[in-house]
Amino acid sequence: MNKNRKDLETIRSDAKEIFAGCLSAVDPYKAVKRFVHLDGDRLVVGMQGGPETEINLSKFDRISLVGAGKATAPMAGAIEDMFGERIRKGLINVKYGFTQELAVTAITEAGHPVPDENGVKGTETILGFLQKAGKKDLIFSLISGGGSALLPYPGGNITLSYKQEITRQLLACGASIDEINAVRKHMSSSKGGQMARAAFPATVVNLMLSDVVGDKMDVIASGPFVPDTSTFKDVWRIFKKYDLKNIPPVIHEHMKAGLDGQIPETPKENDRIFDRVFNFIVGSNILALEAASEKAKTLGYETLILSSMVEGETKEVARVHTAMAKEIVKTGRPTPPPACIISGGETTVTIRGDGLGGRNQEFCLAACLDLMELPPRVVILSGGTDGNDGPTDAAGALVDPFTVTRGKNAGMEANEFLNRNDAYHFFEKTKDLLITGPTNTNVMDVRLVLVG
Repeated sequence: MNKNRKDLETIRSDAKEIFAGCLSAVDPYKAVKRFVHLDGDRLVVGMQGGPETEINLSKFDRISLVGAGKATAPMAGAIEDMFGERIRKGLINVKYGFTQELAVTAITEAGHPVPDENGVKGTETILGFLQKAGKKDLIFSLISGGGSALLPYPGGNITLSYKQEITRQLLACGASIDEINAVRKHMSSSKGGQMARAAFPATVVNLMLSDVVGDKMDVIASGPFVPDTSTFKDVWRIFKKYDLKNIPPVIHEHMKAGLDGQIPETPKENDRIFDRVFNFIVGSNILALEAASEKAKTLGYETLILSSMVEGETKEVARVHTAMAKEIVKTGRPTPPPACIISGGETTVTIRGDGLGGRNQEFCLAACLDLMELPPRVVILSGGTDGNDGPTDAAGALVDPFTVTRGKNAGMEANEFLNRNDAYHFFEKTKDLLITGPTNTNVMDVRLVLVG
C-alpha cells in the first residue's frame, strides 16, 4: 500500500481547501490592482511583461466608473482606492447580496439569472450617464460574470416580462452562454457594444473578469463595450436549433425586423465608436485552475489540469471525470495517487424535471452514481466560483463512494433525483452541499477529482 495515501475525511477536507484557494486567486479587487497602475497622471493598464496601454490622465476633466456583474463591487472598490476623490461618480449593477460598502459608487442590486425591474432601472441610469459623457471624460467599465442579466434594458417594443420569458426558455433548453448572450444582445439597448455607442466620444477602459469559455470578450456579460460578432441571423438560428415554440410575438417581430434591416445591427469591429475603448481581461478560469494545482501540490497531490474550456451536457462531462478516477485507482494513470485532476469551464443542463439544483450539483449527482464501487479514497467536487449554483444557496457539491448509500439511508434513490434535476434536495440530506455564500467573484466553474 502507498504510505502516502489519504483517508476519505482528509481528502474531503483537502478538496474544500483547494477550492478555497481558487477563490482567493481570482479575487476581483486583487485582479484589478494587478492590472491597473497609477503614477501621478500616468495610468498604465496591463500585466507586467505583457502588452500595456498608457493613458495621460491630464487630458481628462472627469474620471467615472460604471459596470455590472457579480464581481463588480470589489472591482469598483479597487478603482476607488486607487483614485480616491478623483472619481467623480460611480454606477454599478450587482446581483442581490453581491455588494459591499463603497465610498462614491452607487450600487443597484438586481435579479440574476432572470432579469428584473431593478436591473432595468439601474441600466437606464447608467445609459443616461454615459450619453452625457464627452471627450474630456475617462470612464472605467467594470464587467464580470452575471453582467448580461444585470444590464437588461430592453430594445424596441420588448418589455422586461418578454425578456424574462425567453431567458427562462433558453436556460431550460440547454443553450450555451454564447447562444443566450447572442439573443440577449439583440433584445437589448445596452449590450453588444451599445454602451460604447452611448459613451462615445469618451475614453473607456473596460476591465473584464471572464466567466466564459475561451475568454471571448464579446460574450462576457454580452460585451456592452465590445464589438459584437453575433447577428440577427445567429439569433434566428438559435431559435430554430432549440425549436422554441413559445417565442413572444413582440420578440419574434423584433428579430424579423432586424433580419429585414429595419432595426440596426449591434456595433461591429470597424465602428469608430470603439476607437477610444480599451478592453482588458483581468482574471479568468485558468488562473483559478492554476491556483488549485499549486494548492493541491502543497497538500501532497500530483496534479493535472485538463482544460479551462470544458463544455457539454453536465451528465456526460461527469462520466468522463469519473472514468479518470477509475483509471487512476486501477492503473495510476494519467497520474499516480495521491492525485488531483482539475478542470474548468461551464457545462449545461437540459432540464426535464421540476427539481432544484444547478449544473455543479447535477455534475456531482451524476458522478456519485459511478463512484459506488470505488474504494473510499475518491472525492469529486464541482463548484461555481460565484458561490451560487443555479437558483440555490450552494456553490455546488462534493461526493464520494458513500454518497449514494447516505441517500438510500435517508430514503432517497439518487437516480430518481437525477431524473428530476433535483440534486439540491438530495445533497441537502446527504450533507454533501458545498456552501460558500456569495464570493463576489465569478470565473465559471472548478471541478476536482481527488484520489488518495
